Amino acid sequence: MRAARVSGTNFTPSPFEDGLGVWFGGDGTPGSATYDKIDHAVFVPADADFGGCLEIEKTNATERLRYSGKTPIQAETYIRVTARLKCITGNLPAVRIAGYAARSNGSSVSTVTQSGPSIALKRYGYIFEVSAIIGPGLRDGVDMVWGSEPDYGHLGLDLTGANGGIIRIDYLTIEDVTYLFHHDMLNTVDIRDYGALANQDIDNYDAFVSADRAAKGRSLLVPTGQFTIKRGLSLSSRVMFQGTLAMPNDAPLVLTNAYEYQNYVDAFGSEELALKKAIQALFNNSEYDSLDLGGKSVALSAPLDVHASVANRDDHLQRRVIKNGQIYSTGDINWETDTWTSRATYSASDPRKLSDVSAIASIAVGSLVEGQGVGREVYVTSVNTQAKQLTLSEDLFDADGTQNFTFRRFKYLLDFSGFEKISKLTLQNIEFQCNSSASAVMMAKTGYLFHVKDCFFQRPKDRGITSIGTGCQGMLIDRCNFQSAEANEKAQDRVSIAINANSNDVKLRENWAAHFRHFAVLSGSNNIVTGNHFYQGDSVLNGIRVAGLVLTKGNTATTVVGNYIDNCFVEWTNEHEAEPTFTSGFGFSSLSVSDNVFLSGAVAAWFSYIVVKPFGARHSVSNLTVNGNNFRSINGVINHIERVDTSYADIDRSKLRNIQFLGNNFNNISTQTENPLIVTHNQNTASSVWTVSSDSRLPFSGYATTVTGMVAENAIRTSSNNTTYTMPYTETEKGSSKDQIHVRWSTSVKGKIHLTMRCD
Repeated sequence: MRAARVSGTNFTPSPFEDGLGVWFGGDGTPGSATYDKIDHAVFVPADADFGGCLEIEKTNATERLRYSGKTPIQAETYIRVTARLKCITGNLPAVRIAGYAARSNGSSVSTVTQSGPSIALKRYGYIFEVSAIIGPGLRDGVDMVWGSEPDYGHLGLDLTGANGGIIRIDYLTIEDVTYLFHHDMLNTVDIRDYGALANQDIDNYDAFVSADRAAKGRSLLVPTGQFTIKRGLSLSSRVMFQGTLAMPNDAPLVLTNAYEYQNYVDAFGSEELALKKAIQALFNNSEYDSLDLGGKSVALSAPLDVHASVANRDDHLQRRVIKNGQIYSTGDINWETDTWTSRATYSASDPRKLSDVSAIASIAVGSLVEGQGVGREVYVTSVNTQAKQLTLSEDLFDADGTQNFTFRRFKYLLDFSGFEKISKLTLQNIEFQCNSSASAVMMAKTGYLFHVKDCFFQRPKDRGITSIGTGCQGMLIDRCNFQSAEANEKAQDRVSIAINANSNDVKLRENWAAHFRHFAVLSGSNNIVTGNHFYQGDSVLNGIRVAGLVLTKGNTATTVVGNYIDNCFVEWTNEHEAEPTFTSGFGFSSLSVSDNVFLSGAVAAWFSYIVVKPFGARHSVSNLTVNGNNFRSINGVINHIERVDTSYADIDRSKLRNIQFLGNNFNNISTQTENPLIVTHNQNTASSVWTVSSDSRLPFSGYATTVTGMVAENAIRTSSNNTTYTMPYTETEKGSSKDQIHVRWSTSVKGKIHLTMRCD
């Protein structure tokens, strides 16, 4: 017998000359017959070829020889068993290396291969050598794959075939040949060494975990093949993937020290599945906060439902970042908009609900709602099929009663709408290449501080960024580029919208957008829109222009400062109010529009840059500041920079309060709006009543309600040119349009005055 040593453990079999009592004719376990008591076996002390050897007459169908000693089976260790033997006389048998695989308690691991390749002894007196390698993994050259379950083995050989032959066995060698498999990868742990098997429907979870624990700083190697793992797996070692993994959709793969998108591509062999699994890991592990796509382009053949990919949670409140890559749509069918028409009932007393909805099971969360009395960008936030009710993102302004509503569900590259709440999620340096077939990003139902920065939204079919609830609270959109797919459409025929938001405290900063129907539809208050350039022109002479920025709540408390508002306008409405007729409250109030560049070209004369559109009667405007802007029309003159859209109602001009239009520049604007408005009046004919007109220069054709000052430029004289020193008084809201001031004197006089009037 020869000696070998594995990890310091000596498993030298006793030589035959030391006695046959340790050699068993069964499987080697206690109770098997030993060869010192088997009458068809004998020790031969002197053989011409072998010296001392064991001689056996084959009398059983399978004649077994097993060493009773426990040869340890260890992870990453490969053992070669070799035997030399010859047939003396009788029938020629076949021989193979064999062994009994045992757990630490002695029980058999019967599922593993317990015999090696067989060779036939084809002539007498010729010395044959047979060997087999036992190891934990299915490696090239391994004959008996024992995996990680056996703890030791009783090793030896089997004689098979015809009985009656006399066989002499020289020795058995048991040696560690791990170097044959690991000599070129000393810093790598092969998962097969811990029992992993490819291309089989078995769970390799335990093998991966065992290999990861044993690595201790070394890398794991996943060799060629597909390895099935049936539950979530977390690995702390770095991993080299030559093969791939197959895992259930809801089972995360967490690569703690190798969390890189390319590793997930290598792990799953698919960019699309890799992105799903990488995001799944991002939301299921606290070891890292960012998924870096490494500048890779990821093709999506269908919308990525992020909630379905994460699978095990409905909210996420820790900071997470997805960054640095391109995500683009491929194919057509999976991106087609789903459209339904259902009959439903609405009541302003429960303004965020549609009740008794027909065919409600067909309507998806995130669907855009359209119908009579429905404002822009109203979405389905939740669906209660049992109660036949839909929850909406906004109130409907005039939909009381029962009617047919249309629901359109756009398809998004990244769809977070399955989450109840996501906060502090950042998308950074990503190009969303929608290819005119997909929309880009749909947000979760609720949450705060959703941040998109330095991203490109290219050719979205319907929407760039969509909020279906209050997930936009405190949303930040910074330095992003939005390019629609509708550049060749007339402005009024475009349907795509870059951004919408329903909640408060939104910041849109230094973005660029072109050729959308609207750049942004903002429903909440306390918003800041600054440094953006949004362009919505077309080539139509005297063409219609649509709103670039839409503010849909009267009390908006919003600042619009330092933007380039190009061939579009700011529209201020109250279309998301269930009771749009003013009864109490602030009405249209708290908007500051300052230091912007407003430009238009080849538009109709009635075009204006600031439009108030009340959806109910009796509204006024208050706390409006329009200061320091540059208004410029090219290729034509427009009448006013501001107007009221009276499609639904007009405003109450008697209630305008705290309105400022100061320091603005006007280029090709026929009527230059100011408030306070300083009017120079030259009375050439003596009269006791001077009529001073605003000439429609007060905001929104406002009433001349207040006079705050009046100064005579020179002497006030009577018809006989005598100077008078009497003090006049004024009467406001005169004339059919109430836009005139009457200055009344004690006698008929003439002269020149500067009068300051206000509409508030």
